[in-house]
Amino acid sequence: MDKPRSTDEYLATFSEERKVLLQQVRETIKNVAPETEETISYGMPAYKLNGKALVYFAAYNNHIGFYAIPTGHSKFDEKLSNYRQGKGSVQFPINEPLPLELITEIVQFRITEVLKKVI
Repeated sequence: MDKPRSTDEYLATFSEERKVLLQQVRETIKNVAPETEETISYGMPAYKLNGKALVYFAAYNNHIGFYAIPTGHSKFDEKLSNYRQGKGSVQFPINEPLPLELITEIVQFRITEVLKKVI
């Protein structure tokens, strides 16, 4: 299958159950950062602000991966401590409610970083 060229194409490749979760993440990001550019990068939905990466997300078998690199995770270590993490990623289990308020906080933090040109 060809790589998706848009978030809509990406979402279309998943079951309805996964689409609901992915759409929740997408809407949360867009509500917090409506001025972002929605693209596909590394084969997953990505959001850019002023040409700089803000956050990414992706669906996997047992979790939704969320990527707020490079610093969006370290700032929220304590709040993310209940979730499995990798370098620059966090895994939100699909059998639990998504932490949409936390995702909102992380996106807001990343917006501040990008606008201040901290990264």
